[in-house]
Amino acid sequence: MKVLVLGTDSPLGQALAEYLQKLARHECVLMSRSACRWKSERQAKKVVARAKCDIVVDVRIEAAGDGGDQIQELDLKRCHWVAKACQRSKIPYLYISSSRVFSGQLERPYTEEDLPDNEETIGQLLANAEQVVSDSCERHLILRLGPIFSYEGTNLITQMLGPMLQGGSLVLDNNLRGCPVAAADGARVVSALLDQLSTGLEPWGILHYGSSDTATYYEFAEAMLAAASQFSEFGSSAVQLEREPDGLAPLNRTLDCSKIRSTFAIKQVPWRSAIADIVKQYYSRQ
Repeated sequence: MKVLVLGTDSPLGQALAEYLQKLARHECVLMSRSACRWKSERQAKKVVARAKCDIVVDVRIEAAGDGGDQIQELDLKRCHWVAKACQRSKIPYLYISSSRVFSGQLERPYTEEDLPDNEETIGQLLANAEQVVSDSCERHLILRLGPIFSYEGTNLITQMLGPMLQGGSLVLDNNLRGCPVAAADGARVVSALLDQLSTGLEPWGILHYGSSDTATYYEFAEAMLAAASQFSEFGSSAVQLEREPDGLAPLNRTLDCSKIRSTFAIKQVPWRSAIADIVKQYYSRQ
């Protein structure tokens, strides 16, 4: 199967490109986010048509949300253009979204049937992008992931370790629980979806995937600090992982992943199993 991947300069996009090229099961056409900053629908349509692909995988909006970049209305238009191009060419659109579409108000994990309810700007834009995709392309698959972390790019690891290496301290939100996903694990999941879609399976709609163990930002930072301590000395006076004031209502942005397991036999893996190697790779690139 020939796969057009949009956003390969993001942590997940790069991991996916490397994973697909290593397995060599699919032919890949790779495009960075900067190459996808089309000014018109005609430009987006040309990219999809010239790629002559069997499926489009789009990680651009997820990367912007996780990286803290501001999502613009033009970004939604670009998703619309890609979705329309896929619809015209009768090819599937695998769009990667985020658990940030949810507010975290539910005590239980969110299922695919739960409506996005995050009233923050980022949550609303992510939800609007999903709606654009589902309305414009019949053969769409929306995959919501927990926060992506990697040794490069803008993500949980680099945003935390950067200030710590400079001797700063972190004040972390300890009331929001989620299911972080290593970029390589996210790539594994997307690759497994592609393998099965190439057999003719057509389970269009929404899927959830997150790691098997949950964490708050504080707990994630504690595990990261333990892995980083073998490469740098972090004294208590230099780096302090401080809990935010008590009294904050606990939030839960974990995802129910039973659908992806029952439909595609994709199992969850713990994020803790990846943290040591990713921290090591981060230091090797400094």
